[in-house]
Amino acid sequence: MVRILVALSLVLGLTACSDGNFSLNPFNWFTTPGEEDWVALEPEGGWDATEDRRLVVDQVTALRIERTTAGVIVHATGLPPRLGYWDAELEAENDGEPVNGVMSYRFRIATPRWATAASTPYARTVHVAQFISNAELRDVRTIRVVGERNALTAGR
Repeated sequence: MVRILVALSLVLGLTACSDGNFSLNPFNWFTTPGEEDWVALEPEGGWDATEDRRLVVDQVTALRIERTTAGVIVHATGLPPRLGYWDAELEAENDGEPVNGVMSYRFRIATPRWATAASTPYARTVHVAQFISNAELRDVRTIRVVGERNALTAGR
């Protein structure tokens, strides 16, 4: 038993004294000293933080307008293709300006970070709301929410 402990301590001591050209660590046997074995996944200059990577929801299934004293709240319901979609938002089109009395929003949503199941439509349902003030509604007659496969409109 003593011989085994002495031999093990010699081997461990000798590996610590390596000059860098030879190593008893088998994970280092097939690499040359100073060789980089990793690749940077970040693009040169960094990531563009202004780019929105979210997708448009597959279907808009419901749209409801709720009046308040200061404006309206637009409630939209979307149905993505599978579970796990998150970070939903109604993104104004045309810089938030109405075109021919129609204010349009895109129902944007972030994809799941892992593989998920399709599940039932009830489980996949995502709700989002957006407040629009009376000042912004001045020239608006219709509010439109756009999905990938359809769009729903509601009159004020």
